[in-house]
Parts: sequence; structure tokens; C-alpha cells
Amino acid sequence: MRRARSALPAQLPAAEAEEGLQRLARFLARALPLCRAHTTEFYARGLWEQLVAARPEVVLQALRRPLPEAAGAAAVRWDDDRFSDVFCENSNKLINVHLFALAAKHYSLPNLGVCTPLEEILEALRGDSQGASGIKTDEFMNNKKSHEVQAMSELVDKIAKYCGLKQVIDIGSGKGYLSSFLSMQYNLKVYGIDSSKTNTNGAHERNRKLKKHWKTYQSRARANSETQRLEKPIKNEIKCKAINEKPLSNNSSLQSQDQGTTQDLVPSCVFTEVAVSETSKQTEINLAQAQSDESKLSEEALAVLSVLPADAVEVFSSSHCNYGEVCEEEKARRKMAFIKAKESKSSESNLYFPLTSYISAETELSDIITDLEDCIMVGLHTCGDLAANTLRIFTAKPEIKAVCSVGCCYHLLSEQYENQADCTEEVWGFPMCRYLKDKGWCCGRNARMSACLALERVAVGQMLPTESLFYRAVLQVIIEEIYGVTKSDRHVGKIFSKSSSFLDYVRKSLKKLELDDSKLPDSCIMDYYEKYKHRMNELEAFNMLKVVLAPCIEVLILLDRLCYLKEQSNIAWSGLVKLFDPVKSPRCCAVIALKKQSCL
Repeated sequence: MRRARSALPAQLPAAEAEEGLQRLARFLARALPLCRAHTTEFYARGLWEQLVAARPEVVLQALRRPLPEAAGAAAVRWDDDRFSDVFCENSNKLINVHLFALAAKHYSLPNLGVCTPLEEILEALRGDSQGASGIKTDEFMNNKKSHEVQAMSELVDKIAKYCGLKQVIDIGSGKGYLSSFLSMQYNLKVYGIDSSKTNTNGAHERNRKLKKHWKTYQSRARANSETQRLEKPIKNEIKCKAINEKPLSNNSSLQSQDQGTTQDLVPSCVFTEVAVSETSKQTEINLAQAQSDESKLSEEALAVLSVLPADAVEVFSSSHCNYGEVCEEEKARRKMAFIKAKESKSSESNLYFPLTSYISAETELSDIITDLEDCIMVGLHTCGDLAANTLRIFTAKPEIKAVCSVGCCYHLLSEQYENQADCTEEVWGFPMCRYLKDKGWCCGRNARMSACLALERVAVGQMLPTESLFYRAVLQVIIEEIYGVTKSDRHVGKIFSKSSSFLDYVRKSLKKLELDDSKLPDSCIMDYYEKYKHRMNELEAFNMLKVVLAPCIEVLILLDRLCYLKEQSNIAWSGLVKLFDPVKSPRCCAVIALKKQSCL
């Protein structure tokens, strides 16, 4: 029988979610021209003159000035009348940078008040379960991935337990970081599906290596458990001698013997000298100390054991048996534990199954997973349309009782109202909700690309690559004016890091674009450099404006997905949860939902 569960946190009402989306959309309708422009065309199209009225140094100074705290920003109601103070009504140019930054902050995820705090949902989902601990993911993942996997796996496990689920479908599983950790740490049966055969093969190999790593933890746990069982009779014997015989003045030989037997099994810190004085009072102190040592040893062993799947190791207990011998009850218990462990060994060693398949909104999971059962669907940084399709599959398939999805790569989203003449798709990644569909809302690829910028990283000093962007923008002027090329299927790529100077950069780029650089002397190339060098601060200021606006575009996409879920009749709870530290992982917000029947 499933245990009684606490109520989920209060969710954002559908009407409030749509109201926040509408207000944000009105702001972005005025501000998006800044992000719809491509930095490559900055000088070639005269973007600064078209879009910004202020001087670049004024913009940079205003954006570097500290803004009011969240409460102060949220206290201002931004309406259409106030927009006229930010943008010129006639030219639509940005005229007040400070108000622009304040508005962008107001429409950011924290200040809109549309997020459910992670702590609240974890507390509601926790129930009677104890959090797993002990495994250090940074031993086999980089810091960013370790942070993401630890945070997301804990939440997914709690949702699964809350809904009574044991199966997880990881969409866009990549190399299997999240999948393998969920299976090993939380004993969940995970199917990781990725469209890349290379990723699937890599996930198989990673999982094989991780199992070896996991066996190390199992061996340590068994060693600590066995040492705990053997150490108790030894300590008991010492305590008896301390009480019945004369006090020991030096027991170093005994201690040395103990350490020689067990020093490879447990840390030496769990051994302390057992010494008694000539008084009965000191004897009592030593008894208390010995009991404390036993407790420390037990806690250390259990800390290692707690990170393993159920029945993965035997936990020996001698609390009900006489020291120095094993009672019949203990023998029977060990035998049963061994049988259970043997029975579950095959299933526990195959809890993660990497699969290769392309996932679309129409995908039938039962065709891919033959033993599909009630499950939770997850996605850690699923790219482009895959994040939107994950939500569509969740709402359509009765077996999927919950979803936890963190999207990324917004520039790869397909848009229903962008380049309609060239689009043959029937299902698009954006928009999803009725309101934006009715408005025919379109961000544009460049704006969606801007949504991937990381404001929090810039705020802590990780500066934008202004010089490389400057090189590319000037190169575009050269390509158009000298070669008459405005569009090309070829890309320059990462040539900046391989170039020793602007001159070297231009020549390497022209060769990659298959343009004849012999017609362009060095002096001509350097003339272009000198012409635009003093305008580099314009490009820097323009990119900072895009960075400030980036979180608002991301929120538009996230609220579109949340409102879509709230339009569905079979959803009991849905919300946005800030899951990661945005400096470590800029795409940090999860879309979470539970179906009605999963909450019964």
C-alpha cells in the first residue's frame, strides 16, 4: 500500500501564468528588434544608428550601474505608457537605457513570480524517504555536469517515489550521465533514448566503466561492514579486561595489532586508544568512549551503504548475537539476504538501457520500449524541438505520469510563424500555447540565439568575446563591399583562436569561404581595420544590450511551455523550477508536471 503523501506546493494558476506571458510579450514586442539583428551584420547594416539613440559609452555606463533590488523592480508596473519612456514612439530606437535594464529585470524569471522554489517542491515530495548521500559525481564528471546530475536526479527520484514509479525514460540522453546515475544511485530502471548511435555506443562504454567504479563503493561498504562486525568482539574483550584486571599502562602493542589487521579496510580515524586509569570513574569514561567509537564506525559504514541500491550489499549486524559466535537467527538472516541479493543481481546490473531512436511528437514509445510501464519522462538539456516534443508526448501518452524537462539550444527551435513559405512541418517547437499561437508570435532565429546568452556569467566577470565579434563584423563589410557576397552557405567557424592578427584572420577566413584573397592587398585589409577600430565600443555596448534582454526571451519560451501544460485537462500540477546554479549551468530552469492519476 502506498504511503500517505503530503500535498504538492501551491501551483501558479493558469490565469496568472498567461497574464505574466502577455505582459512579457508586450515588452518584447518593443525590445526584440535589438536581438533580431545579427552581430555579424552590425557594421554592414549600421545597426547602432538604426536601433540605439544613446552614445555607446552612455549605454555601457548605465548597464554597469547596479539596479534596484528585485522587490523595487517588481514594484513598478510596466505598461504600454511606460514603454514610451524606453523606446521612441516614432523611430522605435532605445532612448532610456536605465529604464530598459530595469524593465528587463522586472520581466526576468525571479521577478515575474512564476517559479516554484526548489526547496518547496523537494520538501513536499520528500515524505518519509531519506536523501541519498556519499557518491561524489565529480569523480567521473566535470563540475558542470556533476552539479546538474546531482540536482536533477534527486528531484526525479523524489517525483518517481511520490508517484510510485520505477521506470524512467530519459529523452535525448546523450552520453548517459543522468541515466546511469539514476539507475545506480536510486535503483530506477532507466531507458536512455538518443538519436545519435555514437552517443548510444559511448553511453554503453561509460556505463560499463561506471559499474566498475560502483563496485569500488560496494567493496568499501562490504569491508567497512565486515570490519564493524569483527571489531565489536575485540573491543568488548578489551573493555572486559579493563574492568576485571589491573589497569593497562600501555596498550600500544594491542592497538598496533588491531591496526595491522584492519588498516586496509577502514580509515584509521575510527581507532582510538583504549586506556583506563586506576579509578572506577575513569573506567566509566573509557566505556563511554568505546561506545562512541563503535557509533562512529557504524555511521561511517552506513554512510557508504546508503548510496547503493537496495540489497546491493549485505549489512551485517551482531546486535542480537553473542560476541565471538554467530547465532542461528543471524545465520538464517544472512542466508536470506544472500538469496535475495542473488535473485536481484541480474536486474540490478541491467537497470540502464541506452537506445538509439529519433524522437518526434508522434513517436510511439511502446515501439521502442517493449516493457513500457507507468513512468516519468525526463530530459536534461534537450535541444531545440525535442524539449517541446517531450511535453507533447507526456500529455498524449497515458503511461507517462510525470515529466521533468530542462531544455536548451533555443536557436534550433522551429517556429510556426517564421519563414512559413519554406516550412513543411505540422508540429513546431514554438509557440505551443494558445495565446501566442492566436497572436502569431515569432521570435526569429537571432533572438532565440540571444536567449542562449548567459547574463549571470557576464555579471560575475566572464566577459563577452568582443574582439572576435569585432573581427567577424568587419570581415562581413569586406566580403560585401569587395566580393559582393551578402549570403553564403559556408561559415567562418572558429578561426579567431587560430589567427595571430586581424590580417591573418581575414586571409584565413577568405580561404575558408573560397574567396580569392589575392585581389585584396594587406594595406586594404588594414584600412578596414583602422576605419572601424574606434567603433568597437559600439559593438560591445550592443552585445551587452542583447545579454540584458536574453533572460526575457528565455522566459517567454518557458512560459509558453508552462501555459501549454496548464491548458491540458489531465494535468494535476505544473510549474517552473530553478534547478541549477545559473553561473554553473545557464539553462537552469526545469518544466515539471504531474498527471492527475499519478497524484491519487
